[in-house]
Order: sequence, then C-alpha cells, then structure tokens
Amino acid sequence: MTHTALAVGRHTAYKEIVEVMDQWKVSALPVVEGDGRVVGVVSEADLLPKEEYRLDTPTLGEGARPDQWKAGAVTAGELMSSPAVTVHPGATIAEAARIMARRRVKRLPVVDRVGVLEGVVSRSDLLKVFLRTDEELAGEIRRTVLDDLPAAAGVEASVTDGVVTLRGGLRDRSLIPLLARAVRAVEGVVDIRLDLTAGAARSEN
Repeated sequence: MTHTALAVGRHTAYKEIVEVMDQWKVSALPVVEGDGRVVGVVSEADLLPKEEYRLDTPTLGEGARPDQWKAGAVTAGELMSSPAVTVHPGATIAEAARIMARRRVKRLPVVDRVGVLEGVVSRSDLLKVFLRTDEELAGEIRRTVLDDLPAAAGVEASVTDGVVTLRGGLRDRSLIPLLARAVRAVEGVVDIRLDLTAGAARSEN
C-alpha cells in the first residue's frame, strides 16, 4: 500500500477535489474527519454527474436520484460514497483484490481497528507482486511449499514468466490439490502446470 495517503475533509470543495486528483493522478480520495477516521470515499464517478447534468437545474430534493443529487453537490461530504469500502492492514493481497472486484472499486483505504487511515492500496499496488522474478518465485516455492511437505520430496518446481511447472514423483497423488493450492498462494504466481507421476523420491545429491 501507499503509506503517505492523500485524503480530503468533509468540507473540501468540489474544485479542490478535482485539482488534487489531477495533480496526484488518482481516481479516488478517502474523506476523513477528526483524527483521521475514514467516513467515506469520493471518486471520479461521484464527480462526473456535475458534468452529465451541467445544463440541468440541480435537484436536491427527496425525489432526486443519487446521480442527480450529486450533480448539485459542492463538497466532499455531499459527494462521497459512505460508508467507505476499506481494508485492514493485515489483509492479504488476494483479499484486497476480491474486495475491489466485488465492490467495483479501484482504490481501498487501509484503516486500523478504529477506522483511522493508514494508507491506500490501489490496483497497481496489487499488480506489483507479478514483478517478482522467476528465480524469486521458484526459491519461495521450494522453501515454503516443497520443503515443508515430505510427501513432495520427489517434486521439482521451475518457473517461466510467472508460470510454475511442478515435475517429478508425488508419493500420495491425493495431495495434488493441496500442493497446487499452496503454490497458487505464493504471491506473484501467474498460473501452475502439473507434470507429476506417482512414486519416486527426489534425489538428495
């Protein structure tokens, strides 16, 4: 995540929000109050109704649709989506990715147990794990997966462009799903290929 997180307050003006987004090239900003507690998020989608309904009279009454209401909004508190979709610092990359996909957001404020902003994680942050080298991935798979599973003593891992190939003999083939899941859990793995046979143990030479 980005620890130096940009944020705005409830009373930040529409134009200032646009200026901050443009200056820092971000698509959304957490809205904070008090000691930094996140109360919402204002995104480009929240700002666009202002242009969409530019020639219409702003509608702020009870019968207004959300986008019409936001067309007449002028502060972050009026524009923001609340409650904010957030994630805790201990969340895994996979968990953050699932939240982004399910809630259709591009950035997640990272908050502590009382909701105070600690940083922001973006889609680009999640994709950085795929910059790991093939050598790094192969080494971690050997250390954290294969060496910890005695039944996989006959299995070797090779990695090309993030795609892991497991070759060799696996004593208990019922462990294949477990082994595959453990390898997929290694951050940066793009895909996995299996070329496993029953039996033979890996040479210790």
